[in-house]
Amino acid sequence: MKLKMQGSGSVDVLDSAFGAEFNEPLVHQVVTAYLSGSRAGTKAQKNRAAVRGGGAKPWAQKGTGRARAGTIRSPIWVGGGRTFAAKPRDYKQKVNKKMYRAALRSVFSELVRQDRLVVVKDLELEAPKTKMLAGKLKDLDLDNVLILNEAFEEKIFLAARNLPNVGICDAASIDPVVLIRFEKVLITLPALKLIEERLS
Repeated sequence: MKLKMQGSGSVDVLDSAFGAEFNEPLVHQVVTAYLSGSRAGTKAQKNRAAVRGGGAKPWAQKGTGRARAGTIRSPIWVGGGRTFAAKPRDYKQKVNKKMYRAALRSVFSELVRQDRLVVVKDLELEAPKTKMLAGKLKDLDLDNVLILNEAFEEKIFLAARNLPNVGICDAASIDPVVLIRFEKVLITLPALKLIEERLS
């Protein structure tokens, strides 16, 4: 299949990489797993066994007129332990490489179908200036966009830091979550070839 390049011309890409059917359940599973894997899972609370103190019975069982109490660290007391205390846990979900690549194929193919994938020959800046990058994006009529490069470009990274709704990513670290977060994806020709090779 052919993808139109911004300006003029087109580029040939594999149907298997950019013409796959959209597998919504798979994309949902991979995105959920990716977001779950980024959770810290370090929340921790103390139950009544872990709270310091409370070994002695605070007052006699009978005769005081007060409710029965066996410890000052009861969950219903201030300073007591938590009834169902949270413990550190791992939220990671297993997703194998084949599923991950298939999800990326689905997302890229859907971007192509919706005309949300903008291909350019290259994207270079003379200096790391926000104004320069903003001008280039304005010429391309792009506002909410992810810039996808072959490798990390320091000038573009520095220029995009102060632009709202503009993201930067390289071909090696692309993931489904960042692809669906933006309205359009601006991809350079070298990055397109790298992703095609990875997904084929």
